[in-house]
Amino acid sequence: MNIKKIKRAIISVSDKSNLKIILPILKKFNIEIISSGKTYKKIRNMKYNCVEVSNYTGFSEMLDGRVKTLHPKIHAGILNIRKNKEHKKDLKKKNIHNIDLVIVDLYKFEKQLRGKIKIEKLIEYIDIGGPALIRSAAKNFNDVTIISNISDYSLLTKELKINKGSTSINFRKYMSAKAFGLTAYYDSVISNYFNNQLNIKFPEKKTIHGKLIEHLRYGENPHQKAYLYSDHNNFGLTKLHGKDLGYNNYNDIFSALSILESFNKNIGSVIIKHANPCGVSAEINQFISFKNALACDPISAFGGVIAINSVIKEKLALELNKYFFEIIMSKGFSKKALKILKRRKKIILINCNKFSFKNINNYLFLENGFLAQDSNNILINKKIKIVSKKKPSLNQLNSLKFAFNICKFAKSNAIVLVNNKSTIGIGAGQPSRLDSCKIASYKAMQFVPEKIIDSVAASDAFFPFTDGIEELIKVGVNAIIQPGGSINDKKVISAANKAGVIMAFTGTRHFKH
Repeated sequence: MNIKKIKRAIISVSDKSNLKIILPILKKFNIEIISSGKTYKKIRNMKYNCVEVSNYTGFSEMLDGRVKTLHPKIHAGILNIRKNKEHKKDLKKKNIHNIDLVIVDLYKFEKQLRGKIKIEKLIEYIDIGGPALIRSAAKNFNDVTIISNISDYSLLTKELKINKGSTSINFRKYMSAKAFGLTAYYDSVISNYFNNQLNIKFPEKKTIHGKLIEHLRYGENPHQKAYLYSDHNNFGLTKLHGKDLGYNNYNDIFSALSILESFNKNIGSVIIKHANPCGVSAEINQFISFKNALACDPISAFGGVIAINSVIKEKLALELNKYFFEIIMSKGFSKKALKILKRRKKIILINCNKFSFKNINNYLFLENGFLAQDSNNILINKKIKIVSKKKPSLNQLNSLKFAFNICKFAKSNAIVLVNNKSTIGIGAGQPSRLDSCKIASYKAMQFVPEKIIDSVAASDAFFPFTDGIEELIKVGVNAIIQPGGSINDKKVISAANKAGVIMAFTGTRHFKH
């Protein structure tokens, strides 16, 4: 079972709030405590015996506290292999005693980072002695116990009680794994900070860090486990009502949030199904915006995620309760609206008012590797070029921009039909662009045929042939926006001119796979 008796511990922590949990159990089993600085003073003030590190090592702290525990008497006491005879001889020569328990946390670099302090002060929060102690103890888990998280104090107390002042090998291994995870996370935060400072987006060595935030209901399917990680303690999302979220829920939520982020404040409604928009409106009036978004594809909207870019009021809440949505997300809910929506026991209600995107990089994990790219933060990186004979009105141009923006968030190949500030048909995720044109046209004809005349269309990439635009023109589209760049551009423009349709090129592609 490999039980190890603890005779001596070193404690050095920034967060001293829970020392009261572990000090009594250490005293009960006559475990000697070594500590330094403010931790030493705190333990003494709590009326527990403690030896100061400088007295233990015979070496005073120096360099404003930068060097405290970095001493052979400390690290040799931790790192020696207890069964190794040569190690025992080395320790006996230097009069060094074993240290069996290390309780350490790290300077709050990440917390200070969010406070946006100057780099000269920030670097003083890069811990050196702490990670060294943690890694030494974690490496020697066969003989030493490492506690690197305040939340594990109660586990240590329980372990010591069960084993009468000792710890088991399984406990030490578990704590070692947690400790190495902490130091890896800590170094990753620091590394990424300096890379960001130097605008190095894709360094030679890349680490991605995250804290476990939530155990999800399940993954993409019920037989898959799933967890949520973040480099923040939360996402700025507050669940107000309903069951726990799953993997697919979060995927849909972030698809909706990415579209809301592209809208002006307090404007817009988005309906998402399987990470694709199935209805979007940027009408100013909250109620009309929702109704227009729903009208685009009410069948696909069933069981989807609805995101409102404003505080939901009573009138909209009453209307929302007429339909089945799995999640309703908004920038807040009035008291009456919240009461109305909570009548649906299974509905998930989320306040996203405090959420914001950092928009740095996107990652796609591929077994033992991952892809990294810039976030797609550009709508059009060149001036829109009108390539047709017919020119758009200001209203048409605004509608084209809106349609092209929604295209950016739909899976490729993507075609989006728009009337004014609302989608009326979306075709997405098809291997053929022609099929996406047919689906978008079919949806519009099925649900809002009265709005298809004089509508506009957007494509996330160029039309390789004329068949796609011909399909759109056939149902009544009178303006089309696309990146351009096909070898058949001239034929496509010619077909648009022949039909008297406006054609705009952006020079910017928006594939989303």
